[in-house]
Amino acid sequence: MTQVVDKDLISIQETRDLLRKAKVAQQKLGKMNQNEIDRICKAIKDVALQHADRLAKLAVEETGFGIHEDKIIKNYFASQVVYDSIRDMKTVGVVNEDNEKKVFEVAVPVGVIAGLIPSTNPTSTVIYKALISIKAGNAIVLSPHPSAKNCIIETARVIIDAAEAAGMPKGCIGCVMEISMAGTDELLKNNMTKLILATGGEAMVKAAYSSGNPAIGVGPGNGPAFIEKSADFSQAVSHIIESKTFDNGTICASEQSIIVEKESEVAVLTELRKQGCYVLNDEEKERLDQILLSPKMTMNPKTVGKDAAYIAKMADIDVPIHTKVLIGKETNVGYKVPLSREKLCPVLGFYVADDWRKACERAIEILDNEGAGHTMILHSHNEDLIKEFALEKQVSRLLINTPGALGGIGGTTGIAPALTLGCGAIGGSATSDNITPMNLLNLRRVAYGIRELASIRSKVNTELNVEPIQMETTDVSYDLDEITNIIINKLKKENILKYKEEI
Repeated sequence: MTQVVDKDLISIQETRDLLRKAKVAQQKLGKMNQNEIDRICKAIKDVALQHADRLAKLAVEETGFGIHEDKIIKNYFASQVVYDSIRDMKTVGVVNEDNEKKVFEVAVPVGVIAGLIPSTNPTSTVIYKALISIKAGNAIVLSPHPSAKNCIIETARVIIDAAEAAGMPKGCIGCVMEISMAGTDELLKNNMTKLILATGGEAMVKAAYSSGNPAIGVGPGNGPAFIEKSADFSQAVSHIIESKTFDNGTICASEQSIIVEKESEVAVLTELRKQGCYVLNDEEKERLDQILLSPKMTMNPKTVGKDAAYIAKMADIDVPIHTKVLIGKETNVGYKVPLSREKLCPVLGFYVADDWRKACERAIEILDNEGAGHTMILHSHNEDLIKEFALEKQVSRLLINTPGALGGIGGTTGIAPALTLGCGAIGGSATSDNITPMNLLNLRRVAYGIRELASIRSKVNTELNVEPIQMETTDVSYDLDEITNIIINKLKKENILKYKEEI
């Protein structure tokens, strides 16, 4: 009789074993000094750079998403750029001191982190999450997306070997090999998991937040790009195309729609066509709408990371072979309006507003529909308007005159380089930060006494103009009646009581 193998049970058992090993290893890692931790991080960075090209190729071959050359850049970003940004960061022992207030802060690793890895940025996300976790003194167990399993496991293998050779305790970085929903659920809910770093689809992020363990998740990006009339239209369009075609639009911070004022419509559309975009007619737009979303009204995975010509062919639309981005004019926003939703491919909705205030309202409407808390892009040279948008928009990143994809992750801007972008409370996230090692540790505050209760009492009495009640003698032999008389006489002197009988 053939024995039936229960893959769910195998996955659950493997996950528990990895968590146990990670917990033991993290206790050893947590005792290492800053130099030892930094040596391990450098080893991860160095080996990731060494294999950046090969791992990028593996990702494209396995998933079918994106562009090989751009995934090399992502691997470089996740290793060298992230490493440079955290290299001098204090994450071990005393990390902050305030001599005036007599307070210092000690870094405390959270423990074992669960790292959910997406299929859109598989190898780069492994590198990034392992690097920032180890820098903060944590172990991490990686959970691969099934459609990117092999390239994720290979990336993990490469960095584990290098990190252990540099002194990392064995088990600090683990990767699930037998993938199942049951195993992932175990990873999220197990009490050995102390923090979840969730990067993936909306359902996965919601599962992380409902697991019962602390989680940092990334909600959907759906960033609108407003090209305001003062902008350099040529540069704005160039930035948008660069962003939307980078790795075929698989970075969640990339633009998802363009908004222009009525007076700028013709000029911007002309510039889009001039720079290689294809503007759909009404019939072509309807055909594109039919393939962008799945029957469940989620993003169609068959379009993710594909180029514009491929997607046009799927929709039976004839476009020039070198078309960079498909542009669909839209007037509506909603759950069932594909061009108003997140599209991780070179497709953009195009909206026209009467003026900048209407454009502002349209941007809010798009973000309320999907992507609240994530990212918006503004092309403008009107500083007053930029500040106005900064006060109005419910996003964690308002990017000015830069490509959304690279600006959001800190590639072309000065914000922290990261591949996990918090969406803040409005986006259902625990933080609005670009996630760094500082988000993956706790701070123990050590505080010396700097004032006495007597001085606090005196300060309160002085500021509130209250005269404290004092005994008129130091003789402690008074009985209760004598004490009562003293208090009554004191109150009478202050005109609080006129007669003893009132007590």
